[in-house]
Amino acid sequence: MANVYLAHDLILDRDVAVKILRGDLADDEKFVRRFQREAIAASSLSHPNIVEMYDVGEDDGKYYIVMEYVEGKTLKSLIKKRGGLTLPEVIDIMTQLTSAIACAHDSNIIHRDIKPQNVLIKEDGIVKITDFGIAMALNSNELTQTNSVMGSVHYLPPEQANGKGATLKSDIYSLGIVMFELLTGQLPFKGDNAVEIAIKQMKNQIPSVCNINSLIPQSVENIILKACAKNPKNRYNNVVEMYNDIETCLDEERMNEKRYVYQYSETEDIEDTKEVKNIKEIKETKEKSELDEIEDNEDNKKSNKAFIIIGIVTAVLIIGAIIAIIALPKTTKVKEITVPDVSKLTIAAAESKLKEAGFEVNEQREERTSKDIEEGYVIMTDPPQGVNRKKGTVITLIISSGEKGIEIENYVGQNYHEVKGKLEAFGIKVVEEKKDVEKDEKDSVKEYQILEQRPIAGTKLIEGDTITLITPNLIVKYPNFVEEKWTKDAIEKFCKEYEISVQFVEEETDTYEAGTVIKQDRVAGTQVKKGYPLVVTIAKEKKKEPIETVLPTDDKEKTTDNGEKTEENKPNN
Repeated sequence: MANVYLAHDLILDRDVAVKILRGDLADDEKFVRRFQREAIAASSLSHPNIVEMYDVGEDDGKYYIVMEYVEGKTLKSLIKKRGGLTLPEVIDIMTQLTSAIACAHDSNIIHRDIKPQNVLIKEDGIVKITDFGIAMALNSNELTQTNSVMGSVHYLPPEQANGKGATLKSDIYSLGIVMFELLTGQLPFKGDNAVEIAIKQMKNQIPSVCNINSLIPQSVENIILKACAKNPKNRYNNVVEMYNDIETCLDEERMNEKRYVYQYSETEDIEDTKEVKNIKEIKETKEKSELDEIEDNEDNKKSNKAFIIIGIVTAVLIIGAIIAIIALPKTTKVKEITVPDVSKLTIAAAESKLKEAGFEVNEQREERTSKDIEEGYVIMTDPPQGVNRKKGTVITLIISSGEKGIEIENYVGQNYHEVKGKLEAFGIKVVEEKKDVEKDEKDSVKEYQILEQRPIAGTKLIEGDTITLITPNLIVKYPNFVEEKWTKDAIEKFCKEYEISVQFVEEETDTYEAGTVIKQDRVAGTQVKKGYPLVVTIAKEKKKEPIETVLPTDDKEKTTDNGEKTEENKPNN
């Protein structure tokens, strides 16, 4: 839709990103209006996690937006590089994202295309949402129903895949999919084409993140379950609720939270209340809405190939979804039954009970440590007890492996990263704390050396327990360059090691030898901080004043042979 350039603002001396509408689209009224809508929507938002927009305008037929340049990478590229992120990282990122979207929703703006590709992350961990290109104000009537299916299909809410318009709750669904991907490093729904994925968005329940990673607490999975409910009635009422839930999900009192159960039917709002039109009516509606939207623009026939392709793909997606809605329920409708409670039963007894209820049992089982359930007995099932599933659904048993754990050693003096890897292999959660330690010349304390630990050596920990390891935050202090008689080369080496910018100035003096350090603007004993400048004054030999030479007069004193002084050319009396 647009080309984005890195530019430099000469007046304010800063880098900016300039988005310029592609030349072949600038003549198309529809694209121009959409481009301007992006600018208007984004310019009304002010939030630290939303890319700031500085200017918008048109010059010689070129439509442009000037916005904040974010130096970093997309969240998608980070996921591709690392896979699933750590739980604290995910909570931090999702807190920022929900805060930003809540700000947009307060202005009645729906993003409509939330996905990791549209989220930039800086080196300091700050995330920025960009590309409000298909956002719309709730009171806008420019977007028709045929334009509602525009976001990436992997993050597309069921109601949009179904041909309905987007609501505030549509963004909540997309946020839930993003959180799933951040935790697991994978997408919940995959397929060979967009239509297949869209159908899964409408029909399939989101997989359990706890089954993918058993270290993820149920309180965290419940956020995804609630955000990604097929029926919008089962989702959060607003993004602020989701934000509050994310902030408290790791609190101790929520660790044993029960799995979230939907209050309303998951198919009710998607299928039962949808008035399905036939393909001919959809086609006529699409053609009419497009004609209305371009407001009888005579140049509509000149729309470029890219726009035509977008229209065709959108139409195919809608038609495919409608066919699926009409055909699938008739061919696949099976009576739903409730998953029974088989916890604390033996494997054989649990399998027998599930089969009697009408379910199939997965031959592959999962194991988890448990303080409460004896080894070899069933902890729970996936899907969990109490939910409704179709007859014949395959149920996975989650079996207790007992209180398997380790007796921790004395890790003081060992490398933090090595110990962390060993403990995490047993499912132990490792928390790092920093303690200020002054760096000495002998380097007796290393950067990642463990100084203390909680709990102490000899304590038995099992999977899910936490250990805190204290490592040094090495503090470097400025030496007394003057009294310790540092050389210029030694100071330069010191500044390079600790990333300090140093400036040497010379001062004339006859007190110190040339080249001697005589002053420093950072007081000896104060903490060295990366990037802070240092000014060092070096002695310079003082220039000597020229001595005036006095030439002798003609009257000179002379000495006779016997040592007596005589005067030459002495005037007569």
